[in-house]
Amino acid sequence: MRIAVISDVHSNLPALEAVLEDLGRVDEILCAGDLVGYASQPNEVVDLLRRRGIPAVMGNHDYAAVTGEVEWFNPSARRAALWTRERLTEENRRYLRSLPEELRLTREGVRIYLVHGSPRDPLFEYVFPDLPQRQLLELVRGVEAQVILLGHTHVPMRRVIQGKLVLNPGGVGQPRDRDPRASYLVLTLEDGEAEAEFRRVEYDIDRAAEGIRKAGLPPELASRLYVGW
Repeated sequence: MRIAVISDVHSNLPALEAVLEDLGRVDEILCAGDLVGYASQPNEVVDLLRRRGIPAVMGNHDYAAVTGEVEWFNPSARRAALWTRERLTEENRRYLRSLPEELRLTREGVRIYLVHGSPRDPLFEYVFPDLPQRQLLELVRGVEAQVILLGHTHVPMRRVIQGKLVLNPGGVGQPRDRDPRASYLVLTLEDGEAEAEFRRVEYDIDRAAEGIRKAGLPPELASRLYVGW
């Protein structure tokens, strides 16, 4: 079984479309949150994920868009979150509000745990690839799963700790590892074992950046797409 894992689309429709076209044959797609925020096409992104029936968890930008709670954001993120909140359709607002903070799945005998931030703080805690082993162990100790899927950092990650495979697919819509290509991974499950393949996809950054500028969103949200940071 092959499962594509995406995260942090952030209203970037060109990036999402490029990833979905690149997938090839997969049996399922999972999303680790932050469907909206930053870029200019929140409704189009949510509509597409809903049409594809992609299970997703709530991210902190999804939460901000439906609650208006933005005090923890920097000024650019705050403006984008409030702009998104004003423009979401009521149907998409209800959908984002309905997203769970975590999902537990079993596929091919492999238990999978999906969350945006961390098991300890599903919405807000960052788990970066260089987190010390002892701290990572504290985060995942109580999670009854062989595969733990995270988002939020926009940085790809693969760590193994006490038999658990901890993965972050990186960011589809706003990569932050200095590679501007959209990032995702494909999880292959076979005979109770799991392996991850990370993938990068070029997309029409000009189209995404122009949408941000035309919407009147902070210009740095457009320029950062070109440098992946």
